[in-house]
Amino acid sequence: MDKLIKLLEEYRQGKKDTQQVLEYLKSIPFENLTFAHVDHHRIFRQGFPEVIYCEGKETHQVAKIVDAILKREHTLLATHAGKTLYNQLKKKYKHLKFNASGRIIYTEPKQKYTALHEKLIIITAGTTDIPVAEEAYQTAYAMGFEPIKIYDVGVAGIHRLFSYKDKIQSAGVIIVIAGMEGALASVIGGMVSVPVIAVPTSSGYGTSFGGVTALLAMLNSCASGITVVNIDNGFGAAFAAVQILRLLVNSKNQDSESRDQKPK
Repeated sequence: MDKLIKLLEEYRQGKKDTQQVLEYLKSIPFENLTFAHVDHHRIFRQGFPEVIYCEGKETHQVAKIVDAILKREHTLLATHAGKTLYNQLKKKYKHLKFNASGRIIYTEPKQKYTALHEKLIIITAGTTDIPVAEEAYQTAYAMGFEPIKIYDVGVAGIHRLFSYKDKIQSAGVIIVIAGMEGALASVIGGMVSVPVIAVPTSSGYGTSFGGVTALLAMLNSCASGITVVNIDNGFGAAFAAVQILRLLVNSKNQDSESRDQKPK
């Protein structure tokens, strides 16, 4: 988005000619890499560039998609990535960063919503759920938010959770991540009046069925206002949470503009 605005401004000032602008614009909808069609237009539709899901892709394929995204100066977010892939990409792009626990390769965000950082809270039931939480955290961070983390406060020791009651009740959106029986989402859902996004994880013994038990428990929660994403989908939870918070930002900005336009 920033690069397009800069390009149009340079055209207005005569620093770029029509052909240069057309060359850039014709590749905006998508870029055909043969094995992938990189959706450069997604940033205009969703407010964030296309995210790379690395698992199942060959290193050279990921590298070419990374090239396509970074040459347009977009924020990079690559999920389900390993250290070996990161080391390969780092040779060319020194500014890349890696969250090993969350398995995410990323670049620093282009815009930060500092005023709303503390409005997003990520809570896990156990330490085993942290990798999914870190995926959620790093996704939100790349999109301009820096969530508060509250880890290992599950229902087996519910007093741990209640020590954060005031902080939890000040949130704008809460992501709750739990495996086993997935009960934590219902507890938090009953404590707050804001959206709760529940993420079941695949942690647990035999009858957890790889996260299906937690998924069903969250879907059947009697606490109102809970939305459930797929098993281990920290990325999806964070993306949804940020979209909600951006609406708050836009709403506040519109209210501020309306007040400014009123006659004194």
